Amino acid sequence: MNQDYIIPDNWSIIEEGFSASRIESSESLFSIGNGAMGQRANFEEQYSGKSFQGSYIAGVYYPDKTRVGWWKNGYPEYFAKVLNAPSWIGINVSVDGEQLDLSACKKVENFRRELNMQEGWLARSFSATLQNDIHIEVETKRFLSLEFDEIGAIQYSVKPINNNVNIIFQPYLNSAITNKDSNWDDKFWDTLEVKHENRQAFIQAKTMKTDFYTCTFMESEVFLNNKAVSINPSRQTDENFVAFSYSQEVKKGDVFTIHKFGGYTVDRNHDKTQLVSAAKKALKTATDLGFDGLLETQKQAWANIWDLADIAIQGDVKAQQGIRFNIFQLNQTYLGKDSRLNIGPKGFTGEKYGGSTYWDTEAYCIPFYMATKGEHVAKKLLEYRYNHLEKAIENAAKLGFKNGAALYPMVTMNGEECHNEWEITFEEIHRNGAIAFAIYNYHRYTDDYSYIPEKGLEVLIGIARFWQQRATFSTHKNKYVILGVTGPNEYENNVNNNFYTNYLAKWCIQYAIENVMKMESEYPSDHTRIINKVKLSNSEINEWKAVADNMYFPYSEKHQLYLQQDGFLDKELIPVAHLDTAQRPINQKWSWDRILRSPYIKQADTLQGFYFFEDDFSNGELERHFDFYEPFTVHESSLSPCVHSIQAAKLGRMEQAYTFYLRTSRLDLDDYNHEVHEGLHITSMAGTWMSIVEGFGGMRVKNNRLSFTPKIPKQWESYSFKINFRNHILKVTVNQKQTTFELESDTELEINVDNKRVLLQKKRMQTLI
Repeated sequence: MNQDYIIPDNWSIIEEGFSASRIESSESLFSIGNGAMGQRANFEEQYSGKSFQGSYIAGVYYPDKTRVGWWKNGYPEYFAKVLNAPSWIGINVSVDGEQLDLSACKKVENFRRELNMQEGWLARSFSATLQNDIHIEVETKRFLSLEFDEIGAIQYSVKPINNNVNIIFQPYLNSAITNKDSNWDDKFWDTLEVKHENRQAFIQAKTMKTDFYTCTFMESEVFLNNKAVSINPSRQTDENFVAFSYSQEVKKGDVFTIHKFGGYTVDRNHDKTQLVSAAKKALKTATDLGFDGLLETQKQAWANIWDLADIAIQGDVKAQQGIRFNIFQLNQTYLGKDSRLNIGPKGFTGEKYGGSTYWDTEAYCIPFYMATKGEHVAKKLLEYRYNHLEKAIENAAKLGFKNGAALYPMVTMNGEECHNEWEITFEEIHRNGAIAFAIYNYHRYTDDYSYIPEKGLEVLIGIARFWQQRATFSTHKNKYVILGVTGPNEYENNVNNNFYTNYLAKWCIQYAIENVMKMESEYPSDHTRIINKVKLSNSEINEWKAVADNMYFPYSEKHQLYLQQDGFLDKELIPVAHLDTAQRPINQKWSWDRILRSPYIKQADTLQGFYFFEDDFSNGELERHFDFYEPFTVHESSLSPCVHSIQAAKLGRMEQAYTFYLRTSRLDLDDYNHEVHEGLHITSMAGTWMSIVEGFGGMRVKNNRLSFTPKIPKQWESYSFKINFRNHILKVTVNQKQTTFELESDTELEINVDNKRVLLQKKRMQTLI
């Protein structure tokens, strides 16, 4: 049974009614972020019920020593952890000496929470009867500024309803925090200094081991009936805590409000000795603008994002809410300002997966950022991997690979592998292929080749070297095989000749050779520089070619399809439809041994290859493979429904494509996999965007030209999206009768629509029936 308490709305995520049982889920769903920091939707006031507290700073992590009962050569020494940072959001609220705590109130009514995605703020309102029978109404609003990304702001108001009362607001900073996800319950933070000056407070702390220096700061102002009041607060400090207390007599029906500004300065961006000075500067910006001024800049910043990134759906509110939620969370997580940062599968919404970078970025996220922001943002994501090339070579060397072979980590913060499950760390090597495919995808979409001679070719050479060494020549098959791997389907470990992995290996080698040859003829100076740097010879290239030209792919003549791996047909092939629903999801109900022996597929695997390399296969081949594999797919990975939606749309199966779209777009809102309390599935949200633009819109780049094959689900009246294609802004609108293209740029653009050439005129609309 999926959750269904989120109220459908075009622009907001809305919850009505207080329920302690869904607090942690809502803390995930209502999370906010600005690319530099983020926080779960924890209450500002005290809450003694079950809660998952979480505030996070981009790029700040801790190397938590791997916890295993055995050790192998090459095994990662640590699993990186995104750190629950010192908290600045807290405001204790006392009414006539009684602490406001929704878990302890006699009654909570009219509870409403709203995440306004159009304007980028989180609000909450409720009325409560406290244990002392005082009845109050509370309204809060908070946001993390996109424009000034070290700053967050909170507005918190209390109105007494049945008595004149004394209200005390106690805003505080707290560095005595712990991670929910910790291997050894180590201390992650060392508090260096707690201090206050006038109405400002600062806690300087550094991470253990990694020595990231941070300053958490705050400043507050108070108002009575919207008029500023001057209250000299009392102060409280200890070694990890600083608080100010603002006490005010408030008449029945009056409103007492606090504006709290807070945030972080970090030595990633400032000299570690100047963090307090930088915090003071940020606070001056915040207080000069005030809460309302900061909020106006927030609304404008989000308006600018939505102008290009929005997908508008008419006639289906749940579908509309789903896609906007996905786009919103992607922009809260990563804005492309810093090439040292990347996109963790949970973003700033939880601690699972360590907040680290996976292959999801290259396989799913880059298309979204290329089309909705521009090539410069996508290029930063490519640069992230180039900057970690030496670490990738070190990672491969630890496993016995030589000569500059590069194995990019499955999970990383700084380029080192930090994943602690052997079947993934050592075997899920297909992530290497996603890195290379992203370079290809970037060039295909942007037509910007400059990255490859500047940086990309070195990455491609390192990856090709890895694949050549990882392959084994089988005298039995007279082919090269790749043994002992885990494909995207993590419900099969240590298999031989995973089709997707083998196909990627062949393609990566061929693509590397193609670019070496292209650069030799067209970029001779860069070619000479790189070849000399990496010591690449023609004889080595011939060794690569031998592997690519003779790669083995498991194939069933009976079924006329590629097998997911050598032993797939040995399994008891019972379709998912025959599973007892009480046994789902199997990753929460079955032993791992049972899962590994089953035919059930966690996510697109062979079909992931058909998605990446669709031009290599006919529609008939896609149909055969889709019809064979999808019935065994349980879609218990967030990355699965979007790929299947795209492929179902390509096959013209719009009802199936729509069902998969709803699942991917509302995966978290409806909690399909019963795990949203752990955080959101950020990287798969980019796949949701692709399911509309590439699935229903049929957008591709073919023969160096933008191409569309538009389709529309019967449930929708229309949908529209914009893309930035090579600095042309194009709006596409599809309804049940026609498709309209509107070119907002100053130059013409030639595209293909349903395999027919169409010339779009600058700043004109063109409708095709």
